[in-house]
Amino acid sequence: MATETKLPVTKSPTAPAVAGETWRPFQALRNEIDQIFDDFGNGFWNRPFRSLARLERDFSKSISAPAVDVAESDKAYEITAELPGLDEKNIDIKVANGGLTIKGEKREETEEKNKDYYVSERRYGTFERYFTLPESVNADKIEATFKNGVLKVVLPKTEEAQKPAKTINVKAA
Repeated sequence: MATETKLPVTKSPTAPAVAGETWRPFQALRNEIDQIFDDFGNGFWNRPFRSLARLERDFSKSISAPAVDVAESDKAYEITAELPGLDEKNIDIKVANGGLTIKGEKREETEEKNKDYYVSERRYGTFERYFTLPESVNADKIEATFKNGVLKVVLPKTEEAQKPAKTINVKAA
C-alpha cells in the first residue's frame, strides 16, 4: 500500500505568478485535422505518416496541463489533480501574489533491444497550472499531499469565511 507524502507549499512573494496563455487542448488537434483535409487533394496519400506523426506530436503538447477538480466545503477549498507517472519530487507548489501555482515535470525513457531491432524512446513534458486564491483562503495553512499519482491541495478558509451566513428577516414597511 502506498503511503501519503506531504509536499511543501512555498510562499514566494518576490516571484510573480503569471497565468500564461489560455489552455486550449483541442486547438492543435483542430488545426492539424484542418491541415489534413487541406492536404487531402494535394497528395496526402503520398505522405500520410509524416502528417499523422505531426498530429501526434502537436496533440501531445496540447494536453500537457492536467485537468483538476476544485471542490468547496464549509471549511476549505480542495484542488485534486491526477498526475500519473510523476513523483512528489517532480511537483512544485508555490503561493505568490494572491495565486497558487502547481508545476510538474515528467521524464520517461524506454529502451528495448532485440537481435533484429533496437528501440529507444524518450518523452519529456512539463506543465503549469495557476489558480487565483479567493480572499477567504488562509494562505499560511495550505497543505498538499501526493498519493498513488493523485495530488490533493487543501486551501483552508479563514475563520471569518467559515462563519455561517446571517439571515436577515424582511419586515413589512
